[in-house]
Amino acid sequence: MRRDTLEHMSLPPLPDSAIDLGVHASDWRAAVRFAGVALRRSGATRDSYTERMIQVVDEFGAYIVIAPGLALAHARPGPDVLADGLSVVTLATPVTFGHPHNDPVSVVIGLAVSTPDAHVNSVAELANVFNDPQAIPALAQATSADEVWRVIQAPTVSDDAEPVR
Repeated sequence: MRRDTLEHMSLPPLPDSAIDLGVHASDWRAAVRFAGVALRRSGATRDSYTERMIQVVDEFGAYIVIAPGLALAHARPGPDVLADGLSVVTLATPVTFGHPHNDPVSVVIGLAVSTPDAHVNSVAELANVFNDPQAIPALAQATSADEVWRVIQAPTVSDDAEPVR
């Protein structure tokens, strides 16, 4: 199946520019920052969104580590979200977020959405993806964007496309 034919109603786009594989993050803040930079690079957010994602963990703790090895970095919708988007970052060496059961993290998904409803729908759709016990290991070991898309099955967009505002 070609990646541009994959369609899920609830998942935001995941362009090439929002995928970083095998990055070296010194700690959880750096890991979240990589996910935020990928969202910004894809046109989904401004820099301030990345800082807000880090503030979420500072304020509420490591609840974003939603499964063993997986963190879902996000913040509330706001003016620094330019378009709905996903990012996927895999870490060369897993990092700890401080979660009592799901550390260390090797995959960080960045999520930016413009409405609370889109947030709920996106989280539900991602939960469906990660119901497959092979999904997190497959992402952690991915060596190409195509492998990431096969797991996530998010819609893709051309990196030179204008984000919808």
